[in-house]
Amino acid sequence: MTRLDRTNCEEAFRRLDDFLDRRLTPDEMRIIQEHLDICAWCTREFSFEASVLQGVKRKVRQLDAPTDLVSKILSQLPPEQEGQS
Repeated sequence: MTRLDRTNCEEAFRRLDDFLDRRLTPDEMRIIQEHLDICAWCTREFSFEASVLQGVKRKVRQLDAPTDLVSKILSQLPPEQEGQS
């Protein structure tokens, strides 16, 4: 992965889903986080996508579905981040 900077929002945006799902290497996670720390536009996109995932998680927890189905669905979602509800 190339070093991200303010001119490389497109690369950061392409990796946001993998970042949210924690499917990047630790170094890639750090690079994306560094970009989010300096780029307000990408941070807004990240926040929106993270809030959608959190909403899906909340809805899944409210389903009256077979336990094994809910467990399978939840296992495919990224872990909750501390400090988010």
